[in-house]
Amino acid sequence: MNAPLPLEISQLALNLTLKDRIDQKIFDALYSRSLVYNTCWEDPAVDRQALDLGPDDSVLVITSAGCNALDYALQGPRKIYTVDANPRQTALLELKIAGIKKLPFDDFFALFGSGFHPDIRNIYFEKLRTELSAFAQRYWDRRISWFCSDHGSFYFHGLAGFVARGFRSYFRLRPQLARPISALFAAENLESQREIYDNHVAGELWTPVINWVLNRQLTMSLLGVPHPQRRLVQKQHPDGVAGFIREAIEYVFRHLPVRDNYFWRVYLTGSYTRECCPAYLKKAGFDALKAGLVDCIEPHTCTVTEFLEAGHEPITRFVLLDHMDWMSCYYPAALIEEWNAILERAAPSARLLLRSAHAHPPFLDWLRVGPKRQRLEDVLHFDDELAARLQQEDRVHTYAGFIIAHLKSSAND
Repeated sequence: MNAPLPLEISQLALNLTLKDRIDQKIFDALYSRSLVYNTCWEDPAVDRQALDLGPDDSVLVITSAGCNALDYALQGPRKIYTVDANPRQTALLELKIAGIKKLPFDDFFALFGSGFHPDIRNIYFEKLRTELSAFAQRYWDRRISWFCSDHGSFYFHGLAGFVARGFRSYFRLRPQLARPISALFAAENLESQREIYDNHVAGELWTPVINWVLNRQLTMSLLGVPHPQRRLVQKQHPDGVAGFIREAIEYVFRHLPVRDNYFWRVYLTGSYTRECCPAYLKKAGFDALKAGLVDCIEPHTCTVTEFLEAGHEPITRFVLLDHMDWMSCYYPAALIEEWNAILERAAPSARLLLRSAHAHPPFLDWLRVGPKRQRLEDVLHFDDELAARLQQEDRVHTYAGFIIAHLKSSAND
């Protein structure tokens, strides 16, 4: 039995307003029927430093769009288990793995770099389809045209892609904004980049229209952000979600080089370039994956708890993204169950990465885990110094919280 949940947590479901309940139903309906993420929005360059993967490591990672699992595979771990409750995310990773195994680099880059291949239907049915699971086959049979659509890019499809397409249309109506954004990605150094942003982008970008759109829960739902995460942001930032996003974008474009920031490039333009793209889309990375490194990836469609309870092999690395934010609100008992399963399967000195909409997510304090109902700080060592340093290097910068934890040696006793 676990410790009683704090009053504000245990009563949250009872205190939901009608609008909250409608937002929740809309989010659930969208998530249960859609591909939410067409690309990953977590920086694997930061993860690599935190994970320090070696040949004996086994990794559990939330699948999302599969980009980061492919990046981790390039580090040569023994096994990567990708886990996602949304089968459409698994289907996307399966398509990428099939492409790596069956396609030459130019065709693969056209699909997942440019987001467009005029001959995709023939390629799919002749080379890729037989590599997919039954669900992935059914899914892509109906949607493979996303890679040759009139919208111009695969990255303008799915829920997040729908929002990106909306912003692209907005930029087309405002060439005075579109031109300096293009110049921003071509800037040679931080000084010129900052000058372009301050003098030509900021004033045109942060209009009342954009602020209104970003503060709508529907926009956040399309981006995969449920209302509990929105509340976490609102509690920390006086200007709400729009203010937080503006602060994040200003940090990225004023303080980090954007020539290699493929996250914002693909979102704003709908495509990568061969110089500015994830490692799996670079020729050397693609060749290494095709030569055998991709074989360490094992996709699973289920919850984290279901996956962990189905096996016994110790896992040395956990990359859990931000799903615990909404679990702590919607399903706190399930979150406790998940943490118990994590601790049961974690190898000695296992490392865990979490992200959150809150700099210090409240569940870290109220959770009690294991048979002794211990606090997380009793079983985990939180490396706050390393997390803070790496947070400053994050090229996405849309998470307020980045948590790195190590399992204490006595935690499995």
